[in-house]
Amino acid sequence: MSTVAAPFRILVLCTGNSARSQIGEALLDTLGVARHGRPVTAASAGSRPAARVNPYAVEALAAHGIMWNDRVPKSIDEIAGEPFDLAITVCDNARDACPFFPGAAVQVHWGLPDPADEQEPEAARHAFESTYQALHSRIDALLALPLETMDAAALREAASMIHAERDALAQ
Repeated sequence: MSTVAAPFRILVLCTGNSARSQIGEALLDTLGVARHGRPVTAASAGSRPAARVNPYAVEALAAHGIMWNDRVPKSIDEIAGEPFDLAITVCDNARDACPFFPGAAVQVHWGLPDPADEQEPEAARHAFESTYQALHSRIDALLALPLETMDAAALREAASMIHAERDALAQ
């Protein structure tokens, strides 16, 4: 009888849990189930959750076949005490508000511009698509790592390097 390994759990943190962290969670949940080796599951939360998920985030995900309707931003308090193998902050405010998430074995920062800062509809759509692409690139690289065999220091270094390399390419 084979034993199924528990999923590798990743938490994506942002301030409002309405844009970047929701896109990250959606990508991780979608891409993580098809991962070779230990599957990945994700959650997201915010230090000051918004009233709703940004409609442009839902639209960007839908454009790539990910249905993300009826999602509700969550507070960090709602997931406090849950264990995560990795926590990723995607905005500087969340990193400042939550410099250490107690339930995470490893925590890294992937700071990305807030697409919700764009007010004009076409600019907002472009910003959300750019955020989707930036997170997709990072998450693809993360999921390609041998997560099952990496210790905390190696995971922290590799995940940080993924962001640094992609950030440098975007400059």
